[in-house]
Amino acid sequence: QVQVVESGGGLVQAGGSLRLSCAASGLTSIEYSMGWFRQAPGKEREFVAVINWRGGTYYKDSMKDRFTISRDNAKYMVYLQMSSLKPEDTAVYYCGVGNGWAPVAQSDYVYWGQGTQVTVSS
Repeated sequence: QVQVVESGGGLVQAGGSLRLSCAASGLTSIEYSMGWFRQAPGKEREFVAVINWRGGTYYKDSMKDRFTISRDNAKYMVYLQMSSLKPEDTAVYYCGVGNGWAPVAQSDYVYWGQGTQVTVSS
C-alpha cells in the first residue's frame, strides 16, 4: 500500500525559511513525478512545484524565485525549500505522487499525503 507523509511544517516569522519533506513508501517504480500543492483558507488547492524522476522541475511562476523543489538519492523523498516567506504563504501544503513528466493538475496525481500546516506570521 502506498503511503505519502509530509513533515516540516510549522510556525515561522515573515522572511524566514522552512523546509518541507515528503516521504513516499510502497511505490514499485521510481518513474513518477512528485509535486507540492497548497491550500489556503477560503481558496482552492493550487499547484506549487513538481519534480520528475530525472530531476526536471517546474514551478508556478509566482513561486520559482523563493521555493526550490528537490529529490534525494532514495528517489522516493521530495523536499520543498521555502525562503523569504510571507503571510500569504500560509496554507496546508500537500505532497502528491503523479503521473507524467510534469503534472500540474490535481487529477494527474494518484496518491496524496494528509498535508502539513505552514503558518507565516508578521
